[in-house]
Amino acid sequence: MTIETNTAISVDCAVFGFDGRSLKVLLIKRRYPIDDLSAEDLKLPGAMILENETLPEAANRVLEESTGLSDIYLKQTSIFSAPDRVSGKEMEWICRFHGIATRRVVTVGYYALVKLNPGIVSYTTRKGAKWVEVDSIRSLIMDHMEILADALANLQREITHTPVAFELLPRKFTINQFQSLFEAVTGISIDNRNFRKKILGSGIITPTGEFEKNVPHKPAQYYIFNKTVFRKAEKDKFKLNFINNWTY
Repeated sequence: MTIETNTAISVDCAVFGFDGRSLKVLLIKRRYPIDDLSAEDLKLPGAMILENETLPEAANRVLEESTGLSDIYLKQTSIFSAPDRVSGKEMEWICRFHGIATRRVVTVGYYALVKLNPGIVSYTTRKGAKWVEVDSIRSLIMDHMEILADALANLQREITHTPVAFELLPRKFTINQFQSLFEAVTGISIDNRNFRKKILGSGIITPTGEFEKNVPHKPAQYYIFNKTVFRKAEKDKFKLNFINNWTY
């Protein structure tokens, strides 16, 4: 049985990853260009929803197709419903690409978090996608810059009081990696000594007793996320937003 595509609703996903230095987002090239629309134009992964799936199901389908991963951290952000958000050549492209006939598309934004590793990078590269530093992006097709900015703003809020940071870090990480992630997401420069003191004092990370190997500096210890302590801290209305007081 052929499953029909909904002609008015889509999902678009900002998929974030952290490479230890900078925050990156997964971008794909527009396919099947028409006239003056370029196949080199970049966009967020997205799709029209199918008539037999929910919005989260559609978003998860997009994520699995673009990353090869399932069960990824996923959160809905905003609905983008401006009547003219897609028009002209862009609308013609959407109709041709998806094989539909419509005059308006409402999209629901999501952001997803993945732990970047060589396997994921290799898979996305084979799919024709690439990981791009968020700070370097200047233009995307349609209103995808707005969708990306909204997703980033949501992530910046979430990272100060939820455990989403640990969805971007490897299972074992150093305090420097943890701090670098916060700085990459928030754009805030953080005092190293204060960060170390506060984060160790919070108890939300636990030392593993393992250290870095084959590094040109003093090996740093690895830590893991302590879910039990974090859940207790949440009940006590603990916040990580003390990072806002650590700028140089």
